[in-house]
Amino acid sequence: MIIAVDGPAASGKGTIARALARHYKLPHLDTGLLYRAVGQTVLDRGGDPANALEALAACDFTDDLLLDPRLKLAAAGNAASVVSAHPAVRQALIERQCAFAAQPGGAVLDGRDIGTVIAPQADAKIFVRATSAIRARRRYEELVRAGVATSFDKVLTDIKARDLRDSTRATAPLRQAQDAALLDTSYMSIETAISRAITLVESARARV
Repeated sequence: MIIAVDGPAASGKGTIARALARHYKLPHLDTGLLYRAVGQTVLDRGGDPANALEALAACDFTDDLLLDPRLKLAAAGNAASVVSAHPAVRQALIERQCAFAAQPGGAVLDGRDIGTVIAPQADAKIFVRATSAIRARRRYEELVRAGVATSFDKVLTDIKARDLRDSTRATAPLRQAQDAALLDTSYMSIETAISRAITLVESARARV
C-alpha cells in the first residue's frame, strides 16, 4: 500500500505521515528532506540556490546529510523551496523517491508532489493544509524551542513566500491531486488529525 501525503510547510503533513507509517508498519520518506539537503549543500558551498547549475551539482549529497539537524532550520527550508523549482533538480531526485514508493509492501511518502508526480498510483492520497497564520505559529514555536532567534512576523513572511514559490513553480507545483482527500488541521489537535488521516486512508482502501 502506498500512501501519499502532500501539503504546504508546517501543515502537519510530516507528523501525520510518520504516524500513518507507524500505524500501518510501512517505511516513511520525508521527501522534503531531500530538497533541504540540496539547498543546504548549496549554502555550504557558498553558492546561490537560485542558480540551477549549482543546485544540480548539489544533488550529489550523501545520505548522512539527511540526519543533519540544520535541515530543520529556516535557512535550509527556504533554500529547499528555491532549488525545488529547478526542473533538473527535481528530475535528479525523482528516481530515488519513485524507488522508495515502489518497494515491496508499499510506503508512506510526504511532500508537495507525491500524489501528483511521484506516486500518482498511490492507494491513498491526503492533502493536508492549515491557515498560513497557524502554520507560522507552529513553525515559530518549533524554532523557539530549538533556541533559534526569530520573530513570528518573519516566520509568517517566510511561510507566505514559500507557499507562493511552491504553488507557482513551473515544474510539479504544490497542488491537491484530484483524487486526494482534504484534511484541514488548522483547529485540530495532533491526535485528532492523525485519527482523521487514518479514517481517510481506510475509506480510500475500501474504495479499491
